[in-house]
Amino acid sequence: MSAQPEEQPEQLVPRPDLSFPSLRAALARVSPAQVPEMLADRDVQFTRATEAGSFEPIKGFQLKWATVIEVKRRRDLDQRMEAAQHLVHTLDRDDPRWRAAMDEVRNVYNEARRAVTGG
Repeated sequence: MSAQPEEQPEQLVPRPDLSFPSLRAALARVSPAQVPEMLADRDVQFTRATEAGSFEPIKGFQLKWATVIEVKRRRDLDQRMEAAQHLVHTLDRDDPRWRAAMDEVRNVYNEARRAVTGG
């Protein structure tokens, strides 16, 4: 008896590579309103890289935006993130559900990051 293949989550676009043009194009498709934020972040991180003489800020930029795109391109992650963020912004911080919602935001982000890094 063969095992059933694991169902893949619904994806709006293929996972982009980490090049800036691929990340920008993918973000433009899944969350166009965030493109100006990404461009501003690029300018800051590339300036930091130049000042530090290091590629680490650029690597961080790539990983950050690949993770944001991973959440947005997968409906399952995006829906979980939106629901959790709604609770974070509407519940009182003393409410135990607020902490659970913050944990869910972190869990979704970490799941997306693992998908991007293969870890």
